Amino acid sequence: MFSKFLSLEPERRIVILNAALKEFAKKGFDDASTNVIAKESGISKPLMFHYVNSKKDFFLFLYDYCLDILGREYFDRIDLSEKDIFERLRQTCLLKIQVMQKYPWIFDFIRVAVFTDSEVVKDDLVKRRKMVEASSFERFYGDIDTSRFRSELDMEKAKQLIFWAVGGYADQILEQFKSSDILEFDFEKIRTEFDGYLNELRKTYYK
Repeated sequence: MFSKFLSLEPERRIVILNAALKEFAKKGFDDASTNVIAKESGISKPLMFHYVNSKKDFFLFLYDYCLDILGREYFDRIDLSEKDIFERLRQTCLLKIQVMQKYPWIFDFIRVAVFTDSEVVKDDLVKRRKMVEASSFERFYGDIDTSRFRSELDMEKAKQLIFWAVGGYADQILEQFKSSDILEFDFEKIRTEFDGYLNELRKTYYK
């Protein structure tokens, strides 16, 4: 159905994709404007619909396409044999930042799609939502080795505080991607800075 869109050169495809992700993520399905998507993509509205058929079909396609991107570029690249909480979070956060650098609005779009109450797309998304489950959290963090934590800590509360801290850092980087016109970020600088924060967290929570 979207063979014309997928056959576009990668640069053009990513521009249209990111314009659509941004518009849907900020306004939801019902209020999102295809005029805005076309304008931000630098193409006419008739040409956009030459590639994407309809607003509804495009929204559902984006959901499936984004899950495929996250599968290949995020979930499948996490090393589940690493049991140290800080190393596991280092992996997931840096992978997330790499994905966000290319698709700044992808995680916001998925969140909007999962929780949408739009009658137009709601039923079609029900069967897709199984791919974005709360159990994913247990899958990626349920087997963490807690033996190095200080014995007086409440392990679950300590892990939650660490998740919040690392998640806050990733969100801060995401906001920079969204608000900046800079096309290239210094990923090595981000990684070095992030490692510094993780080392401080280790001093706080580990023996």
